[in-house]
Amino acid sequence: MTVKPLRAGRAEDDAETLSLGGLGDLLGFHLRLASAAMHRDFLAALADHDVTQKQVALLWLIEANPGVSQISIAQALDMDRATTMAIIDRLEARGLALRRRSTVDRRRQELYLTEPGEAFLARAKALSHEHDRKFTDRLTPEEAKTLRSALAKIYRG
Repeated sequence: MTVKPLRAGRAEDDAETLSLGGLGDLLGFHLRLASAAMHRDFLAALADHDVTQKQVALLWLIEANPGVSQISIAQALDMDRATTMAIIDRLEARGLALRRRSTVDRRRQELYLTEPGEAFLARAKALSHEHDRKFTDRLTPEEAKTLRSALAKIYRG
């Protein structure tokens, strides 16, 4: 298998074709390239909104689970608690989310979207769906479903 370098901004006509020397047989190699392509496109799609994929994912989960705990969000996204807390701090500083101490368990912080957070997330969701379609449109609906299922098997163990 051979491949031309895929980095954005390179002129493919001038790019040397490289032999992968067996690298192309590794699933992780393809996952990394696919992830990088999707990450670059996501950043471009939401560049005007100064937001990361993790921030959008947190807002999305908070909207779907009002009052969710920081720990539950961290577990759902497979992130450590410190990273999750730092992201929530940024979202709270921007006025998109807020923490409330639970009335049931005073040690627990519940998360909610603010009205500006709801409006922001609605726009971010629309852009995220557009971004996702750029990639899923390359697949048949059945291929997209199979790919999602196969990837879930990988990350869920």
